[in-house]
Amino acid sequence: MRTVLAALATTLGLVAGFVPSAAASGTIRVALVEAARVVELRGVSIEVNELGGCCTAGGAWRTDVVRAVANGQGVEIDGRRASGFRLTSKRPIQLNGREYPAALEVVKNGDGLAVVNELPLEDYLVGVVRAEAGERWPREMLRAQAIVARTYAAYHRELNALKAYHILASTIHQGYAGHVPSSSPVWDAVRDTSPRVLLWGGDLFPAFYHAASGGYTEDPRTVFAARNMPRLKAIRDKFSTGAPNYAWSLELRLADLSQILRRNGVDVGTVKAVEITERTASLRVSALTVHGTHGRARLRGNDFRRMVGYETLKSTLFAVAVDDETAHFAGRGHGHGVGMSQWGAKAMAERGYRAEKILEYYYPGMTLGSLDDPERALLRPPTVVPASRGTVE
Repeated sequence: MRTVLAALATTLGLVAGFVPSAAASGTIRVALVEAARVVELRGVSIEVNELGGCCTAGGAWRTDVVRAVANGQGVEIDGRRASGFRLTSKRPIQLNGREYPAALEVVKNGDGLAVVNELPLEDYLVGVVRAEAGERWPREMLRAQAIVARTYAAYHRELNALKAYHILASTIHQGYAGHVPSSSPVWDAVRDTSPRVLLWGGDLFPAFYHAASGGYTEDPRTVFAARNMPRLKAIRDKFSTGAPNYAWSLELRLADLSQILRRNGVDVGTVKAVEITERTASLRVSALTVHGTHGRARLRGNDFRRMVGYETLKSTLFAVAVDDETAHFAGRGHGHGVGMSQWGAKAMAERGYRAEKILEYYYPGMTLGSLDDPERALLRPPTVVPASRGTVE
């Protein structure tokens, strides 16, 4: 392991006031669940209406427990079938142990059900900031997180305007904590920054962010296979060195790695070697070749990480050495490395940097704008966008 760590070190060379607005106060539709067969929601006097129905007292009923089942082409609740149901209540509604502000919709999605939380964008952002950064982090980091999360959410709201929901409440897009008490300081971070967003060339862009850069951020065009990604300059990040996953190691048995690859359609027999064949400008693994008893396979670094698991192989900024039974990884950072490092932003805030300076540092070339800007009445997001934002991914 010391040899692998040394190899990595050598490779890396180291080493205001709230003014509500029409756009900012608009709603967003957030998928809490995407493909469940059955969901159970609890609350107090939940009013249930069929979607597309008259939504009058005669067509609705109240209950404290809603059990929805995917049934044929629709959804079934209490023996009633419809294309979907809308749930409203004066109190938060609970799903999987977490409370969400109403309204929620239960709709058919493929062979299963999706549960969609429709709520004001700014209220949603409070839940995002709490999930992504918590309440005890410095105020300026929370303000920076709010602006980035608003940009990312507004971008996806425009991109998916005609779909059943705009964004996922998961690390695929953004974490979302649901209902947040009014006493939480996270509310102030969102109010203070409303309706500010990041712009690239005058338009919204997917303002990716991640947990920790490992010392270098990455150009999004090398990570995400999509057109029209912003030419975001990769930087050497001196503020992320104190992050929990600034340096990490992983030992993976070759037999287990062989099975992982096989489950993902890559069968090279028993893995014998892992060769890094290409790195990005920030020294992340962009391509590697896996050698096995039945042949070899060339993989993108991001695909390899996805196969192994985002939480297992924490980033593509790694070196690897293989012995008879084990692959030894030594790496840095947590996440894809694009855009803002959350732990780096925390360190900057602790050193006195304001949110605006934090954003300038991690998004060189961007400008700060407003969702209200009349010159941006028509937003033009790229026609193709990757799914992952990823705090973790």
